[in-house]
Amino acid sequence: MQDALHLKTTVLPGKRIELTDPQLSEGAEIDVFLVLPGSKARRSALDIINEIRSRGIFRSKKEIDDQLKQ
Repeated sequence: MQDALHLKTTVLPGKRIELTDPQLSEGAEIDVFLVLPGSKARRSALDIINEIRSRGIFRSKKEIDDQLKQ
């Protein structure tokens, strides 16, 4: 079985959800993560690092060494 499945479903009456997939084993314990529509997507760590670098906050090793020598 795969480590993860991406399934879409509709909320049923009574605010219930039902998931079915042939790869699921009856009686198996699984973890379910829900992503609500309109939820603000989290940025990846790489996106955050690139944004910080673009602001010039990070210094190169040479810049830090030069400052320490001063």
